[in-house]
Amino acid sequence: MNILRCIAMLALLAYGPLSAAADGLMMLKSPYSVTETMNRLEEVVKKRDLNVFARIDHAASAAKVGKTLRPTELLIFGNPQGGTPLMECAQTAGIDLPLKALVWQDESSQVWLGYNDPAYLAQRHGAVSCPVVENLRKVLAGVAEAVVAR
Repeated sequence: MNILRCIAMLALLAYGPLSAAADGLMMLKSPYSVTETMNRLEEVVKKRDLNVFARIDHAASAAKVGKTLRPTELLIFGNPQGGTPLMECAQTAGIDLPLKALVWQDESSQVWLGYNDPAYLAQRHGAVSCPVVENLRKVLAGVAEAVVAR
């Protein structure tokens, strides 16, 4: 088990609402509906001076082609102050930027908020020692926790 996985596991234990970090996907249970969770996410992101680039309703898109999908929405957001330094460390990180967060309802009707752990992205792009990674982790964790708070 490498050091990043150990750190992720410790973070998982330290943050009560976090429930998984499989393959870099941080997931928190939400006490709200998908729509309310996404509305809260968009509001928190904007309050933190992050740009919202797109909000995608995957279930609505599926319905347009006659398919059924449980509620699932994606928010694409970010800020060049956070993303650019990561790309300066590893330009290929641009494939994973801007940041994204997914809100979905699982088969048991539990709503989840998920996002990519910046440390996982940094590892993926060979930029583990990039100084901006920890700040991005704190920002995303703070956003996610604010969204699911009661």
